[in-house]
Amino acid sequence: MLTDFREKVERIVESDPRYKTDAYIFVMQALWYTQKRFKRQGHVNGRELLKGIRAFGLEQYGPMTKTVFNHWGIKSTEDFGEIVFNMVDSGLLHKTEEDSRQDFRDGFDFDSALNAFDKIGDVSL
Repeated sequence: MLTDFREKVERIVESDPRYKTDAYIFVMQALWYTQKRFKRQGHVNGRELLKGIRAFGLEQYGPMTKTVFNHWGIKSTEDFGEIVFNMVDSGLLHKTEEDSRQDFRDGFDFDSALNAFDKIGDVSL
């Protein structure tokens, strides 16, 4: 299954090189993190996922989170929506009728939300 995931992600990156492979792996890990934090096994919406992405990113990369995201090609929360929907289109993730790329618009401001490492203890879902 992991090999299938990697192969699909590599195909996505070949067809849409805006984001690095690591960005897709991170989003999947952030999804699992978010499901665990919300105590769910299934669907989380875009806004919930963005909260999880921010918290998981700060836990993993601390004050370097924004730099890491930028290195992967991610400059705004809308980029996470593009990654998620690329994964949906490839069959790696599923969406509901209510889910859209718009869910990821203006989720959080990268400068204030990701440079606020001193507030990591305050990061909640």
